[in-house]
Amino acid sequence: VQILLKLWRNGFSLDDGELRSYSDPTNAQFLESVKRGEIPVELQRLVHGAQVNLDMEDHQEQEYVKPRLRFKAFSGEGQKLGSLTPEIVSTPSSPEEEEKSILNAPILIDDSKPATKVQVRLADGSRLIQRFNHTHRIKDIRDFIIQSRPAFATTDFVLVTTFPNKELTDETLTLQEADILNTVILQQLK
Repeated sequence: VQILLKLWRNGFSLDDGELRSYSDPTNAQFLESVKRGEIPVELQRLVHGAQVNLDMEDHQEQEYVKPRLRFKAFSGEGQKLGSLTPEIVSTPSSPEEEEKSILNAPILIDDSKPATKVQVRLADGSRLIQRFNHTHRIKDIRDFIIQSRPAFATTDFVLVTTFPNKELTDETLTLQEADILNTVILQQLK
């Protein structure tokens, strides 16, 4: 174990730790052990019998200055938790963008029939919000995605509900029959 002892005008520090006063009896005993060439009892307990390499720096002409804390990045391993929800790579759209996507909607809404809003989270991390009638079909959502983002016209993708995750395979079902009124639908690339 490598330990750095720095001697200051007003005390000493170990490994850039807090200043320890020379006048404290415990600290005086610590320094006496070092002067005799012995490993202080405090360090022996700290390293549990491992070999200790004690380096010393003389700063006795200087007052102790507390060192800045060094940033140490997390070096552990992460675990991904959760569902099949795609990783969001962009920030959610603003309310203005949501309104714009509704206003520029290629979907014809019959205002005399019940309507709902469906949010689609696209595989690229962006999202679309659109009003549909309850009688619109899942195929209409697919068509809406392709009309809104032509890049997906040549891409093979599926539509999936959030919780519980269920792939919407029968695109002839109405939104009401599929039980996806006022919900979030996920686009997943195949």
